[in-house]
Amino acid sequence: MATITAENDQAALADSAVPEAVVVRFAGDSGDGMQLTGGQFTLSTALAGNDLSTFPDFPAEIRAPQGTLFGVSAFQINFGSSEITTAGDAPDVLVAMNPAALKVNVQALKPGGLIIADTGEFNKRNMEKAKYESSPFEDGSLAKWEVMAFDISALTLEAVKPFGLGNKEALRCKNMWTLGLSLWMFDRDRQPLIDWLNGKFAKNPVLAQANIAALNAGHAYGETAELAGPLKKLHLDPVPSAPGLYRTITGAEAVSLGLVAGAQLADLPMFFGGYPITPASAILHNLVKMKEFGVTTFQAEDEIAAICSAIGASYAGQLGITSSSGPGIALKGEAMGLAIMTELPLVIVNSQRGGPSTGLPTKTEQSDLYQAIYGRNGDAPMPVIATRSPSDAFECAIEACRIATEYMTPVMLLTDGYIANASEPWKVPDPASFTPFPKTFLEETNNPDGKVLPFKRDEKGARPWIKPGTPGLMHRIGGIEKAIDTGNIDYSPAVHQSQTDARTDKVAGIANGIPAQEVTLGEASGKLAVVGWGSTYGPIHQAVRRARRKGLDVHHIHVRHVWPMPTNFGELLAGYENVLVPEMNTGQFKTVLRDQYLIDAVPLNKVSGQPFAIAEIEAAIATFFDAVPGNEGGEVPVNEGQLPSPEAHND
Repeated sequence: MATITAENDQAALADSAVPEAVVVRFAGDSGDGMQLTGGQFTLSTALAGNDLSTFPDFPAEIRAPQGTLFGVSAFQINFGSSEITTAGDAPDVLVAMNPAALKVNVQALKPGGLIIADTGEFNKRNMEKAKYESSPFEDGSLAKWEVMAFDISALTLEAVKPFGLGNKEALRCKNMWTLGLSLWMFDRDRQPLIDWLNGKFAKNPVLAQANIAALNAGHAYGETAELAGPLKKLHLDPVPSAPGLYRTITGAEAVSLGLVAGAQLADLPMFFGGYPITPASAILHNLVKMKEFGVTTFQAEDEIAAICSAIGASYAGQLGITSSSGPGIALKGEAMGLAIMTELPLVIVNSQRGGPSTGLPTKTEQSDLYQAIYGRNGDAPMPVIATRSPSDAFECAIEACRIATEYMTPVMLLTDGYIANASEPWKVPDPASFTPFPKTFLEETNNPDGKVLPFKRDEKGARPWIKPGTPGLMHRIGGIEKAIDTGNIDYSPAVHQSQTDARTDKVAGIANGIPAQEVTLGEASGKLAVVGWGSTYGPIHQAVRRARRKGLDVHHIHVRHVWPMPTNFGELLAGYENVLVPEMNTGQFKTVLRDQYLIDAVPLNKVSGQPFAIAEIEAAIATFFDAVPGNEGGEVPVNEGQLPSPEAHND
């Protein structure tokens, strides 16, 4: 077997009898259960020991008309026996449950890839909804791909016939039939899925048995189809991994667990005040299940009430947490200023999505960086941390809790739609490996004359945390400027200057308490550094790895602490002739780097609601070595083959 060190590398795959990585995309109507199918296939892949990364994609409409291009839901998984850091550029296999799913997704499939389609859904009405003038199986439009088209609907109905289900209810088992075929195709064990179905439908055994029958029928069909068609069974070896306890985890799950762990390490009860918004709602859903860890959850009537309740909890001596996406973060802006002025610990999670306004509710973007660093009235500095992957979100959430309590400040934790919904294997860490940072409260006066000084700062610039009701420590805090130490209302010019400087210096000083910035891949000097933050980690890392295999002098730096940045960061960047900054926005971090370090950082921007493909960054890297002046950076063209792009096929 050829050694492949970069995922989804077509040239390497062509030289290998058995690829080390395969990309599969399940696509269908939003009522076809594609997310459930993908999720269960992910579970079976993890149990098989493969490394993996997923990309769930949802329509923005709550329920688009059935069979339409705008109602297509898809789930992509990249898995294999080597390191996987992205969901892959182009699928090797596309499972299309209806004409719209095929129309929207087929252009993403790599040449020679396999299409598995349900002909039972390709009737005249459905093809018209998908803008097909003729059957794609007959007009030659699918000639560059392998096609396995058969009536999955009829096969499913036949499989579940003994259970007496109605036609509509029986067809809901199609996703299990398809999953069974996929499990056979990649040599997966069915038993964990059978156990899951028995548990899910424990109160309705007939539905459990019907779905199991469909699963088994799809698996059996694969054994038959292998005899004459392009469908082949493929086994991918487990990825080498260190011993330990592993599980799959989404970004939302990792953030939730990290926040709980952070509160435990701070020895504080946790209060979460939230309001439902895509894609941040899953954090509230997860935290509701963790009451045994001292977690209180509150679904407020709106975004403003959510953050204000969390601020109130912090004032009372708990670790206040709130979460939202861009539009909700905008609504929380004034209350964030209140948390900064009162200097209370607070963690604000922003699961970014496309904007402005309602924008792209179910698509990913990194366009809230300015909002995170600068987006409040007045000089209102706030530390900002960005997680690079679903599993990394656990440690980033702990770090946010540490900084919030140690420096008595609100902290913003940035994820995005891709990280929140995607999943990957996670080695569950040993709790003993994390250093506790217990927070103590002021319990006796900190002033010789006996009067408490609620804003007297320590060596880090943090004020004391005082629980209301502590004997002899009665105090008040609020949003109006306050006198040094005493906290009495005072908005005189000298006081405002001093307190503004003190708040700014406190946040800037956090840089002294974070690790030095390291080179993620490569050396500390050279021709080109590709600098990223957030979910661009996977495609940047793989693109730089490929470029270095070609002998190019390129290096990868990925930033966790976005504000303030590590103290050595400027010196590190100065060691490179060129700096390229790929971002899913119009160049926000690039502007921050130019402002802070006076370097000519070059942007590479993508604002289509889609993650970067590895090939897009790889192509951008190559322009720095092509001897064509002025050919570096720019904007990535919209990739109509990537998820999702129904509009591209409406002509």
